[in-house]
Amino acid sequence: MGKASPTSPVALGPPLSPLAVPMAARCRLAARFHHIHGTNIRLDASRTQATRVESFANGLCFSQEPLAPGQIFLVEIEEKELGWCGHLRVGLTAHDPQRLEVVPEYSLPDLVNLGDTWVFAITRNHNRVVVEGEDVQARRRPWEPFLLIERVRIPRDTLVGRSQPGRYSHILDDLYKMNVLPATARRSRIGVLYTPQPDGTADMHIVINGEDMGPSARGLPVTHPLYAVIDVFASTKSVRVIPVDYGFPSLQTLCRLVIQKHIVHRLAIDVLDLPPLLKSFCQHE
Repeated sequence: MGKASPTSPVALGPPLSPLAVPMAARCRLAARFHHIHGTNIRLDASRTQATRVESFANGLCFSQEPLAPGQIFLVEIEEKELGWCGHLRVGLTAHDPQRLEVVPEYSLPDLVNLGDTWVFAITRNHNRVVVEGEDVQARRRPWEPFLLIERVRIPRDTLVGRSQPGRYSHILDDLYKMNVLPATARRSRIGVLYTPQPDGTADMHIVINGEDMGPSARGLPVTHPLYAVIDVFASTKSVRVIPVDYGFPSLQTLCRLVIQKHIVHRLAIDVLDLPPLLKSFCQHE
């Protein structure tokens, strides 16, 4: 067990809900890691990047704030480390990280054994949860601008991983969009959220590159705040939090979408007469 180590809107229904603006601000605030984490984790100054600096364990991280219903906590896999067996683990916990006497060495089984914690181990290919009577192919709809999970509506563009700019980046980007690359690949984006149910409980959903994997846990109590759990485990060495725009897309996102419609691949952005910060956003974000 490692000691706690500090370091130096959700669209439910119509997208133009009056709660969209304040909820968007809350989601931006929550889009970084808690200062309490596993002993082998180092956070950057913004607390949006978590890197495991030793071993394969003691890599637990939490969201800074509890998640709102339908709010996704999204990370991108930035670095891998060969030689370990296992991958990223994500989930939810009702434990306030600041009240943990020690941060457990592992999310599975240690944190789960504390109770009120649900964690899903990401694998290369088999992450989809099949619900009895469900047509799995129906869930894999053609590309649409929004991901719909019950009443939750999330802009899909941010949820999908993007390759490093290069000669074949436009081909790789399509593979991320179709979610045919291994979920554990570098630049994959993986998120967790919960959706309230009529019986007063909630379902936990894992989203991989813009595709809902189904309810990976059911019957979660919503009487206590739920924090996202990110276990930077084994072959996953570093992850980065990706902020998600709710309601209207940001101006940067709109600009990027227009620019991408008029280029073959992102290397072409270098020759465009654009501000450097916008170029970087279009190529890397």
